Amino acid sequence: MDVNKKLDKYFSLTEKALKKVKIVAPKKTSLYDIAVDFLDMAKRYFDDAKHFNNKGDKLTALASVSYAHAWLDAGARIGLFDVDHDNILFVVD
Repeated sequence: MDVNKKLDKYFSLTEKALKKVKIVAPKKTSLYDIAVDFLDMAKRYFDDAKHFNNKGDKLTALASVSYAHAWLDAGARIGLFDVDHDNILFVVD
């Protein structure tokens, strides 16, 4: 397994996914708060992944970027995010 190639791939995919998600849960509802939390968790894990990668801890970086994308997938799957039916970046449809 080439960790560097996987990291490049998942950093790129997750960065694109972060740019694509739009919260569609109605504001001032608990679903909106949950959507904001999901997006915040994804961004935090993505930042953690970059931090670990810069420190040379490639496996933890890969795990972190995977968690980041999982938060985005989960939010898209349950309808918190609009991802324009993109089943390349997300597990939807």
